[in-house]
Amino acid sequence: MSHEFIHARVLEHLERLRLGHLAERLESLLAEAARTEPTYLDFIDALLREEVGAKQRKRISMGITIAHFPAVKTLEDFDFKAQPSVDQRLVRELATGHFITQAENVLLFGPPGVGKTHLAQWGSVFGDDVLAAAILDRLLHHSHTLLIQGDSYRLRQKKKAGLLSRSVPQATSSAAEAER
Repeated sequence: MSHEFIHARVLEHLERLRLGHLAERLESLLAEAARTEPTYLDFIDALLREEVGAKQRKRISMGITIAHFPAVKTLEDFDFKAQPSVDQRLVRELATGHFITQAENVLLFGPPGVGKTHLAQWGSVFGDDVLAAAILDRLLHHSHTLLIQGDSYRLRQKKKAGLLSRSVPQATSSAAEAER
């Protein structure tokens, strides 16, 4: 059989098996294999890693598209200098996911706009401060907590743009009474 015929058949099989990334990269992968001369098993491993990686990237991309996030943010994009209260080493460690295998939780606390999802006041959520304290005690027992402090991103942007350069005067008690 000719090389062209086998090549066409391999491409057809790759497409039929929905291994489109391998079909697209077949020539470069074959050229690299010819140059590096891997074992058969290493070559198959490299092919499968390529396809699995491509499918994983596509799955993540589709998930982000479907979620309609207003902006895509990654850990690499987080400005640790703008939030010095955040322990960068702890965050990077948590990003490994090791806490999951240890059956531990991660809780983020802080005011709105400092880089975490806003959390409500627990007592008002549960309608009972004692119940809230018991639940939080149980939750915090095996948890890593990150307290994020500082100005919100929006406040920093307004200060940077000069929109908050002067302080807003507070109403005096006599002025407040006059308004009533």
